[in-house]
Amino acid sequence: MSPPTQSSAIAMVGGGQMALALAEGFCRAGHVAAGDITVFDPSPAACERLAARVPGVRFAASAADAVRDAPLVFLAVKPQQAAAACREFAPALSREAVLVSIVAGLPCAVLADLAGTRLVVRVMPNTPCLVGRGVSVVCRTAEVPAEPAARVGSLLASVGHVHEVDEALLDAVTGLSGSGPGFVALLVEALSDGGVKAGLPRPLALALAVETLAGTAALLEHTGEHPAQIKDRVSSPGGTTIAGLAVLEQRGVRSALIDAVVAATARAKELGKT
Repeated sequence: MSPPTQSSAIAMVGGGQMALALAEGFCRAGHVAAGDITVFDPSPAACERLAARVPGVRFAASAADAVRDAPLVFLAVKPQQAAAACREFAPALSREAVLVSIVAGLPCAVLADLAGTRLVVRVMPNTPCLVGRGVSVVCRTAEVPAEPAARVGSLLASVGHVHEVDEALLDAVTGLSGSGPGFVALLVEALSDGGVKAGLPRPLALALAVETLAGTAALLEHTGEHPAQIKDRVSSPGGTTIAGLAVLEQRGVRSALIDAVVAATARAKELGKT
């Protein structure tokens, strides 16, 4: 099997759920062929999952072998594993290669020191990338050329929305859109449980909760209206919605969600210091 062309090759160090989401999205959008993606992950289960979902993807015996000659290298490991991974592949990284990190909390400057390159793009994606509805927030070092930066943006756009921000905002992004799917899933579960308590069958309650959340999100995205406008529109005087909203306010749901994002942001900052 001939090696992928240098211009199209992508290396992935780490083959977990986010690497799978990205690889699958890139191939689905036609931005890259599966055979142009080389992955290293020590977990056989992760490799088997990737091979099943992205047929034709290549696997390397080491991180160094994966990144060799690749112009784009995606670092998709846990924060605690990032330093060891970077030190392993750094000697094999080409001088022109751009390191694209999806590691939560780890600043560009730290990544640059670990990997021995100033060509670093830092990305905070979230799990809805798995279904092409994700959010990826990007920052990069000044040394990253325009062409590879544009290619990274195009690749990420194949799995959802892309926003570019100053790096100082990345931890807050992690707290909101990175951790947000977990918060939203909890809300869906709670709404479903409420439906069951009110007498609905479990499957119907869960379907209604999921569909209501997805529909409301689509409405907000389509209209561009402030969430308060949607809330006020369905809150008739003396009606059912305002009765439920009063309970949510009494129980501090709004402040709890605010505090959850702030706590997740603080944890992202802590991870960057480890």
